[in-house]
Parts: sequence; structure tokens; C-alpha cells
Amino acid sequence: MDTSRFNVLLVDDEADFLYPLVRRLTRRNLVVESAGSGKAALEIVAEKPVDVVVLDVKMPGMGGLEILRAIKANHEDIEVILLSGHASIDSALEGISHGAFDYLMKPVDFDELFFKLQDAYEKKCIKQEKGVRGE
Repeated sequence: MDTSRFNVLLVDDEADFLYPLVRRLTRRNLVVESAGSGKAALEIVAEKPVDVVVLDVKMPGMGGLEILRAIKANHEDIEVILLSGHASIDSALEGISHGAFDYLMKPVDFDELFFKLQDAYEKKCIKQEKGVRGE
């Protein structure tokens, strides 16, 4: 399984956080899209291949947990990593219960996030392999 190149969608309303992260992940050979809102994120997921979504929990308009539920309802094979700058065990547990792969706190260590992205993609690949084999 090649985990070196896959499609990532970063969703965050803070451009100062979003764009440097896009550049750094692109340098690591990932295919990276970005969205500044939940609506934009759902449009991208509907139109383009996405393997893993990194999703800010607190955003104006549609919040991260609502976006997570919408993604999982229509694309359950997409893995989602939640990010939050506001520590909340309740939102972490709710996110995990709705199918999030993991929950990380901002400021996130770049290497930790990169390794979580690889882990999430590997999980997606394993689930797809089991589905193809009918397990």
C-alpha cells in the first residue's frame, strides 16, 4: 500500500493557519485542497476525490461536528481528523462517536498531524481492501 501520496482536504476559517499548512503538506507530496467554510468543504467532497479531511471544530456558520456528520452520511469511507483550539472532552467524544478518526488540539505539531494523516489514510485503505474482499 502506497501511503506516500493521497488526497487531503483542510477545512479551517483561519487563513493564517490554513495556508501555511497547505504549503507544508504539499511539500510532503500530498494532494491538498483547502476550504474556509463548511459549505465549501462539502462542495469539494462532493466534486473531488478526498481520502482524509482535517476539520476545525469551531467555525462560524456550519460547525465541525455538523460537517463531520454530513461527510460521514454521504462518504463514510473518508477519514476525518478533528482539530480544535478549544479543549472540550465532550466535542472530542461526540466527534469520535460520529466516526472521526482522531481529535487533535491546536496548535498541532506538524509531524504529529502528518503521521495522523498517514494513519487515517492507511485505515481507509484497509477498510476498502476488506470491502473488495467481502470481509
